[in-house]
Amino acid sequence: MSQQPRSGRAIGAMPFQKYKPFAPIQLDNRQWPGKVLTESPRWCSVDLRDGNQALIDPMNVDEKLRLWDLLLEIGFAEIEVGFPAASQPDFDFCRRIIEAGRIPQGVAIQVLCQAREELIQRSCEALAGADDVIFHLYNSTSELQRRVVFNMDRQGIIDLAVQGTELVKAGLASLDSNITFEYSPESFTGTELDFAVDICTAVAETWGATPAAPMIINLPSTVEMSTPNIYADQIEWFCSHFPHRDSVVISLHTHNDRGTGVAATEMALMAGAERVEGTLFGNGERTGNCDIVTVAMNLFSQGVDPTLDLRDMPRIRQTAEAVNKLPVHERHPYAGELVFTAFSGSHQDAIKKGMARVDRASWEVPYLPIDPEDVGSSYKETVRVNSQSGKGGIGFLLEEHFGLSLPRDLLVEFSKLVQQLTEKLDREIKTDEIYAALIANYVVDAGPYRLVDYDLVTGRDREQRCVARVEVSENLLTISGEGSGPIEAFVNGMAETLNEPVTVVSYQETALDTGTDAQAICILAIEDTEGGAPCYGIGLSRNTITASLAAIISSLNRRWTNR
Repeated sequence: MSQQPRSGRAIGAMPFQKYKPFAPIQLDNRQWPGKVLTESPRWCSVDLRDGNQALIDPMNVDEKLRLWDLLLEIGFAEIEVGFPAASQPDFDFCRRIIEAGRIPQGVAIQVLCQAREELIQRSCEALAGADDVIFHLYNSTSELQRRVVFNMDRQGIIDLAVQGTELVKAGLASLDSNITFEYSPESFTGTELDFAVDICTAVAETWGATPAAPMIINLPSTVEMSTPNIYADQIEWFCSHFPHRDSVVISLHTHNDRGTGVAATEMALMAGAERVEGTLFGNGERTGNCDIVTVAMNLFSQGVDPTLDLRDMPRIRQTAEAVNKLPVHERHPYAGELVFTAFSGSHQDAIKKGMARVDRASWEVPYLPIDPEDVGSSYKETVRVNSQSGKGGIGFLLEEHFGLSLPRDLLVEFSKLVQQLTEKLDREIKTDEIYAALIANYVVDAGPYRLVDYDLVTGRDREQRCVARVEVSENLLTISGEGSGPIEAFVNGMAETLNEPVTVVSYQETALDTGTDAQAICILAIEDTEGGAPCYGIGLSRNTITASLAAIISSLNRRWTNR
């Protein structure tokens, strides 16, 4: 029986036969899946080089300086500043930050260079005067590149890398700098593992790497060719077979062609790597580089110090967007404008309940993996309301923004009005619009009843008398009643004078502001004389008693209107 696709299209409509699956790595006693990351790797930002070369409009010098300052504020101690031999702007920028003294003590600048003599010489010139430098040499090593681009055998590629290393060693000899050498077998993910070990061994021995003065071996996923577990296997295999493992720092540089650059980086760190090259928010060629922000925040969410300061995520995002001229997606992990926002009613209800019970010393809130405040966001922005939302979200926003905790019956009733409004507007409804709808529907101070003014008198037995003037269907009447408080006195007066029975079944009062101009809001429900649901009304005033009496009038008007 032939298989029929649900779409109705023929199976095999796409030319999948053109592509070969990536072969798994034969790795005996695989260790990395059981590892747990407990510390941050060394970070190296390549925003100014790899990120910049991927931009439609590359950064100018001022934009590079703005990003450079941001990277320093975040806490990067290793920053790749450019490819000075290939670009005059990159050369000039490198010279500018050196000559202007803009490199803080302990920060190493990194330059990238191919294994070619004239490029190596120019790169060495660009580094003169820097205290801490990383010289990053690379040449491509994959079987495809050897066959198609270089037309070289394995030994020819090794010779190219060794000669380049010797030239770098000679070129840097005159620099009075703390020098770290980095080598990348570019296209590592397409390179036979035994060959990757051979060429990196030759380079390390040529450079003279030792445990006391280790070099960096960067194993890039130049093109993401497989699932991230394969990359982790490659890293673990390399680490276990490289003969000078204690003399090198294993570095990662992933790309995101399959959309799993972050996962590949995390798994490769579990497999033994110690350093990560990447960019803020993953900007880079094709589908981008490893997103350092996401990897660092993933560590943070597991209780690991990321060693980068990402507490002001909105400003970091805004600066990156300004210099890259590319937006950060609204759903970007940890940084997107909507990443902590819930529209779903059930999600909103869970967040509201979680926020009410959260222990700030140990964060656990449904749908919020981290505390939004830790990255400069606000609890108030975690919930927004559209036609998919429910009473929980509406209640959360009113409570967080205005300090209003609506009674459940009122919240259920009011949420239906809000849903009708969102459907009518066909868009998200803002917090101020929700509050305005609450006031418009529940502050009904002109109906058949309107409170004009009132006086209160306290007698000897502490009973209070309320004398009020009330407009009833445009007729001005004076009512008078007694009670233990102003509310009871007022409702007794309404009953005695107007034959309008009023039984208050719910009452709450809240100050909307603080200080001398604070306004009180009273939310009150009266019993329905015909046996229906209680009828809510709201009163607003700077005077709490006036707000309470106004809420009674609103309730009466709404009860009369709803009959």
